[in-house]
Amino acid sequence: MKWLSVLPQQCILLMACLLMAVEAVPIDIDKTKVKGEGHVEGEKVENPDTGLYYDEYLRQVIDVLETDKHFREKLQTADIEEIKSGKLSRELDLVSHHVRTRLDELKRQEVARLRMLIKAKMDSVQDTGIDHQALLKQFEHLNHQNPDTFEPKDLDMLIKAATSDLENYDKTRHEEFKKYEMMKEHERREYLKTLDEEKRQREESKFEEMKKKHGDHPKVHHPGSKDQLKEVWEEADGLDPNEFDPKTFFKLHDVNNDGFLDEQELEALFTKELEKVYDPKNEEDDMVEMEEERLRMREHVMNEVDINKDRLVTLEEFLRATEKKEFLEPDSWETLDQQQLFTEDELKEFESHISQQEDELRKKAEDLQKQKEELQRQHDQLQAQKQELQQVVKQMEQKKLQQGNPPAGPAGELKFQPPGEHKVEDAPKHPAGGDQPLPPGHVQEPAARTDQVHP
Repeated sequence: MKWLSVLPQQCILLMACLLMAVEAVPIDIDKTKVKGEGHVEGEKVENPDTGLYYDEYLRQVIDVLETDKHFREKLQTADIEEIKSGKLSRELDLVSHHVRTRLDELKRQEVARLRMLIKAKMDSVQDTGIDHQALLKQFEHLNHQNPDTFEPKDLDMLIKAATSDLENYDKTRHEEFKKYEMMKEHERREYLKTLDEEKRQREESKFEEMKKKHGDHPKVHHPGSKDQLKEVWEEADGLDPNEFDPKTFFKLHDVNNDGFLDEQELEALFTKELEKVYDPKNEEDDMVEMEEERLRMREHVMNEVDINKDRLVTLEEFLRATEKKEFLEPDSWETLDQQQLFTEDELKEFESHISQQEDELRKKAEDLQKQKEELQRQHDQLQAQKQELQQVVKQMEQKKLQQGNPPAGPAGELKFQPPGEHKVEDAPKHPAGGDQPLPPGHVQEPAARTDQVHP
């Protein structure tokens, strides 16, 4: 799946390379002589993450489109300009209903994901009244005005957005690396300020010693030169250096057998050179710098070999490069430790920016502390008011007891009976054992004496 393998290069080629992969003619070589296990034909090659925030969506769309026979046939006759102009995107109207349904589903999932990201972002700043439709405009890889169906415009926007983003990929990486190096130097200088003179001198001496040790390494061959490729041929491939053949070398390192050397396959060729300079076991060797060195080597080779600037190296381009004088007699290669990565003025500007950020964070921390103190004050005030109310209630109950009025219960009932009062069931029974009161006008006859003698 060639158009996935070049995701980190250009999104336009994600589709175009399906065509080019079909046209690529394999070169017959004897791989039984090659050291190590080669790539198995038909084996799926894992592709690196593009770093785009919509990487998964991009890959899923590509996978679905590849399942449509009509779309694959159109790719075989399309050129890069047709893809870039959006002409190929219009072929989306002719793909099968199943493919369109699946693409619609993918788009709805992506829109839902973006809305969740927006809501999470806005909630973090405690904002309300979010206008999702307005915020979706910042995402240029899909048509936000139609969130339910995947249309040709969506494919066109996806290609253009990914192309633009990936073209800036290397530039962004270089900028981040430069900031990384300046931060390292800034922190080192700040640390030295905390030491006394004796310790500071020891740290400075140690720093210079580590720099010298890092710079003491074997000669690094010019990337893409005959000496560099022959070293890979001999040490990595295990072949006789006297039998070096550029055509065979190309086929050996075209890992996915698509007829091209993409940027990842090129970067793999520089591992031996990088191992001369960087060792993860050494304190003085920075692996972040090693990856930057690898990136610089790859960019240099692409600039020298990639004639049509499509960020892919064809066999023809590769063989033509081996005929140049620079291939046989290259200039020396300067590693990162031999270059000035930033100036003092750039470092001062960076430190000023860091100081400004620290001031802003400090101010925010102070504001948060004030808010915390205010909340604590309000809490203490409420607690004091609660205690005062409880004290007043207690005093009122004591006053009622002193006045002979029992305190009332939750429903207004008396908690106990005052002395001399009884409950109704404890009152004496009515005369003659009756329990009911006498009717009006009725006079109760005295009870007969038991000692009276009747005549």
